[in-house]
Amino acid sequence: MGRLQEYQVIGRHLPSEANPTPKLYRMRIFAPNNVVAKSRFWYFLAKLRKVKKANGEIVSLNQIHEKRPQKVKNFGIWIRYDSRSGTHNMYKEYREMSRTDAVEAMYQDMAARHRSRFRSIHILKVVEVEKADDIRRPYIKQLITKNLQFPLPHRISKNSTKKIFAAKRPSTFY
Repeated sequence: MGRLQEYQVIGRHLPSEANPTPKLYRMRIFAPNNVVAKSRFWYFLAKLRKVKKANGEIVSLNQIHEKRPQKVKNFGIWIRYDSRSGTHNMYKEYREMSRTDAVEAMYQDMAARHRSRFRSIHILKVVEVEKADDIRRPYIKQLITKNLQFPLPHRISKNSTKKIFAAKRPSTFY
């Protein structure tokens, strides 16, 4: 099981006499637990609207599970992140088993390639790319070719482990 989970958080401004039925705001948040998910919800909502935790409430918090966790899928992720030189928008593609695995791979990739931290990355959208024609990146396109094989040239045969000493060196290339 991965480190991150996907949560759907629905919140709103507290009802008042001026506005008895405030508008609901729904977000899909990737976080390690529900406490961090709620915190990230208030962080993003405070940036988008004039609502903060002191004058708002969370209506519901649900964990979203993958529909088919055993199927390999292609995911496109739109992000905005802060680097040392400014704010950048980015689209990346990953081939993973679930949305949370793809987001974890994206965080690891961004940390490795761009030295960006979890706090400086904002996930805008995560979409499963169903059609092969919609895949943009060549490093994902090469994995969807028909009859793809990965050769294993350096194989050690099992019968070579029976004897400690052998008369000749074992051949590991077939």
